[in-house]
Order: sequence, then C-alpha cells, then structure tokens
Amino acid sequence: MADKESNVPVKSGSGAPSTYSDFFDWHPLGALRRQINSLFNEFSPAGRAEFEPFERFFSAGSTLPVVDVVEKDKEFSITAELPGLDEKNVEVKLANGNLVISGEKKGEREEKDKNYYFSERRYGSFRRAFRIPEGVDEDKIEASFDKGVLTVRLPKTEAAQKAEKKIDIKAK
Repeated sequence: MADKESNVPVKSGSGAPSTYSDFFDWHPLGALRRQINSLFNEFSPAGRAEFEPFERFFSAGSTLPVVDVVEKDKEFSITAELPGLDEKNVEVKLANGNLVISGEKKGEREEKDKNYYFSERRYGSFRRAFRIPEGVDEDKIEASFDKGVLTVRLPKTEAAQKAEKKIDIKAK
C-alpha cells in the first residue's frame, strides 16, 4: 500500500496531562463535560448551583450543615447552623453514647403567569452524630433553637469538672 498523509492532529510529548486543567483537555470526555457545564451555566442565571438541591443551604457543597463544637469549663456546646429550618424539622437524640442531630428541609415553589407555569420541589436531609465524651451528665443535656441556629448544651458532671490536673514540667 502507498503511504498516505494523515490529517489527524497529534500532540507531541508524553501524552499524559501535566496539570489538572490539562487533564480535561487530554481526557476523552473532558470536552463533553465542559459543554454540559456550559449549557447549565447558560440555562440558569444562578449557574449549576440552581440545579443542585440546597447547595446554598449547606456549606461548600457539602451535605452537612456547619457545626461548631466547643469545650468550656462546665459544659460542651454544639452549635449547628440550620438556615431555613424550624425546630419541628430538626431532631436531637441520644443513642448508644452518641448525640445524633438530624433534619429535613422541604421546599416548593410555584409560579403561574398567562404565558407559563413553573413548579419546583426540593428536598434535602442531613444527619450528624457526635460521640458523647466521658463525664457528661446525659440527663441534663438541653437543646434550643433560635433563628436557624441549634445549640445543644452537654453539661459536665462535678467529677469531670474537677478531673483536670496541671502537671509541672521539670527541666534537666
């Protein structure tokens, strides 16, 4: 057979991506992924986040709410940010030495105009479990909810409050 010239472009080099962004140029489905992302970004003014349920409800795209755990002299305190939820949509349980915080957010939106009808439903749930430290008085655990913030107080027993002892360091 006679030699034929090819019109297929060939990149020189090892063929493997050298940077993260090069990966999508090199990967066979990279171009398709960019096109689909572009379609979603153009379709919705808010971008893809509009299509991911409760993207803004949870932090950084995570499916878990932001939680702070603080140890104080007389108690531990767990604070969870739960914007848009009511206390009736949140549950706090003590089970097998764990404090379990769970909840569900439901949302419905409906718009009617003479030229269109729009209906949307979104649902999202979460569940966080925290191991109860030794020295917590489980019978006195309290939870309160105010303006989208859940605060759970885990009081320490008298013995746990006095259990700390400073150890002197001797130099040689």
